[in-house]
Amino acid sequence: MIAPPEEVIRRAARTLLDGERLDMATLAARLGISRVTLFRRVGSRDAVLGEAMWWLAERTLRRAAEVHDARPVGAEPPGRLRSLSIAEDFRNVLSTAPSLRRFLDDEPTTALRVLTDPRGRVQPRLVEAYTALFERDVEALGSVPDVPIPLLSYAVVRLGESFLYSDVMVSREPDLKAATTVVDALVTGVFRSPR
Repeated sequence: MIAPPEEVIRRAARTLLDGERLDMATLAARLGISRVTLFRRVGSRDAVLGEAMWWLAERTLRRAAEVHDARPVGAEPPGRLRSLSIAEDFRNVLSTAPSLRRFLDDEPTTALRVLTDPRGRVQPRLVEAYTALFERDVEALGSVPDVPIPLLSYAVVRLGESFLYSDVMVSREPDLKAATTVVDALVTGVFRSPR
């Protein structure tokens, strides 16, 4: 029986978590299929990398939300938005994730293409996830955002990428504290009280 695409992506993600380079021939052999069959089932290496990275990122984001929601009421600084706490936790986990750091170090061009392509598998989904986080806060606060939430989400994702991957993009150490300051200022500046 040929593994379903979900199993292929889980295996690819496990390969990355194990610190291995994703090799399509090796992945196909582990699944007991040919490279041609693998390509037909899930696409190119970039497609598989994108799906695997999103599989990992989505779980990390979900865990960040669960951890936030399990904190006692009042654990956050007064007035801090739920979405901003979750986004900060997500960036912090990504910054120390060995599999992501290894991918960025070993294949910087491929990593940036897979992670930041607006037509790729990761960035558009992250924008959607942030949109859902922001929409929940807007609804809870009764806010009227100055720009559409999807546009705000896109800006926040791009800002996060520029800080998180700055060592690869511009040879500058990532500064996650600065990222939090800038993202928080942007989002709280866009949200306003109801009219």
